[in-house]
Amino acid sequence: MSYANHSQTNFTIGQQYQELLGLVLFSILSVVPCCVFLFINGTMLFTLRSKSVFRETSRYILLYNLLFADTVLLVQSQLLYILAACSITLTYPVCGVLIMLANLTYVISPLTLVVMCLERYVAVCYPLRHAAIITIRNTGMAIIVIWAFSSLNVLIQVLLLLNIPFEDLQSLQMRQFCGKESMLLNLMSDLYDKAYTGFVFVSASMAVTCSYVGVIVAARSASTDKASAQKARKTLLLHLVQLGLSLSSTVHNPLLMAMSKVLDRILVVRIQIVLYVCIIIFPRCLSSLIYGIRDQTIRPILMNNLCCHSLCVSVTVKAKICIITS
Repeated sequence: MSYANHSQTNFTIGQQYQELLGLVLFSILSVVPCCVFLFINGTMLFTLRSKSVFRETSRYILLYNLLFADTVLLVQSQLLYILAACSITLTYPVCGVLIMLANLTYVISPLTLVVMCLERYVAVCYPLRHAAIITIRNTGMAIIVIWAFSSLNVLIQVLLLLNIPFEDLQSLQMRQFCGKESMLLNLMSDLYDKAYTGFVFVSASMAVTCSYVGVIVAARSASTDKASAQKARKTLLLHLVQLGLSLSSTVHNPLLMAMSKVLDRILVVRIQIVLYVCIIIFPRCLSSLIYGIRDQTIRPILMNNLCCHSLCVSVTVKAKICIITS
């Protein structure tokens, strides 16, 4: 009997060790890509501020705004993921600040994508008026409107949260991990969030699709630059994919909640990590990959900046070796 109990204990410990090892490996697979993409996004942001041609071109100014919002959201998402992985719960006020910051930057991406698509539409369909319409001043005004619209959404959500009687709670310490769903504490907040998200993404999808169709129609015109129209069409199609991936992140948590009711906990955690990388992390670095690879102006400067660190390290090492040998 004692031998059977001992064998059962060893089996249980071995199973727990394998589960823990699996979770650690899957967590590494989520943290490492995030760090890599943060490095790429950070380098891209530095690149877009390093040359005057980027600071004085509307398309690159909009790209900087898009990358900045995506990078902030990526940092915030990774922070919440690490807190959840370490089983750390927050208080409602702290979680509320983090979620409101995420809500502020989350809508920036689709709205900026819409403006970028309209800019490509004007460049192809109205090339003679492009310089007069797409100016630095108008681009700055568009960015201000985008942030104001997103800030208004956050303000409304804060006002809805103030109607919740937090004083009736036994403690401000959350029992669940901090997340968007954790802060939708009443029906009105939940309905508003769904309506606002649906309105933004439906409107953005229609705008991008109409721009795409307009570019296709313009490409058939004899007066249109075929190469420019073809490139713009591919760019708009990629933006439409970006929009779809951003929209897919809204079903991340509801999908996990549904799976947790029918699947094993370890399997759910593994699926969560895969979904986190695919629909949370990857869409936030897609802009860097699209413009870093396709844009002939950005690509050489970005590659130079990405390789600068390793080059500096190599030069430093060689210098130390020379000093030692001399």
